[in-house]
Amino acid sequence: MSTDAAAPDDSPADSPADALVRLEVADGVATLRLDRPPMNALSVQVQEEIRAAAAEATERDDVRAVVLYGGEKLFAAGADVKEMATMSHADMVKRSGALMSALSAVARIPKPVVAAVRGYALGGGCELALTADVRIAADDATLGQPEILLGIIPGAGGTQRLTRLVGPSKAKDLIFTGRFVKAEEALAIGLVDRVVPADRVYDEALAWAGQFSGAAALALRAAKEAIDRGAEVDLETGLEIERQQFAALFATEDRTRGMTSFVEQGPGKASFVGR
Repeated sequence: MSTDAAAPDDSPADSPADALVRLEVADGVATLRLDRPPMNALSVQVQEEIRAAAAEATERDDVRAVVLYGGEKLFAAGADVKEMATMSHADMVKRSGALMSALSAVARIPKPVVAAVRGYALGGGCELALTADVRIAADDATLGQPEILLGIIPGAGGTQRLTRLVGPSKAKDLIFTGRFVKAEEALAIGLVDRVVPADRVYDEALAWAGQFSGAAALALRAAKEAIDRGAEVDLETGLEIERQQFAALFATEDRTRGMTSFVEQGPGKASFVGR
């Protein structure tokens, strides 16, 4: 039976019931859920709650992986245009850094992150999905960066993360035209990694994240940092980042456990403790 219709219940340590962004934790997986009906518009308040939820997911030892989720109807239809329309140039000069860093806080969560995309993921919503390591989309999902139609450009990472994901020419096509992309095209160009029936999206994302609940957390952290940081630099620098992360893991208890288990029992039987 599908559980897509309902994310995990809040535990006492989780976000308050009136929050617009909630962090719901169960079995080692945190669901960072947008809850601002009807469109999950990314207002200033939502941006700051995303930042806080990302920080909490980063710090909590009981969180081993994270699912980004907007609910059954849609992921997020974009920024709060009514709010932005009242801002002057001076206002946005002050706000743009905070907008960018709020979503970057999600990208910097040092744990596996998967976006479960139903319905629309447009503008800031698409940019939020781009912060994930993996994107699983519903077969009726629609993604895009339509900011150009408002006379602006993506301002929360879209020009950079989209380009790194799908390449410059595809990113320019989407950003220059502002056109919407259906799920199958998104899969074909690499904007999403998997397309599944709409009622299976959350389940699939939860299953992907759940496989890391007992994994070697420090090794996962090192792998993510090596990949993400390495993509930003030249090859030689990237190789040095990898070397340092690789060597550092020999100071961890999980490395000892993993190698001892391999020698004594064969692969895939180690029990890790996250130290």
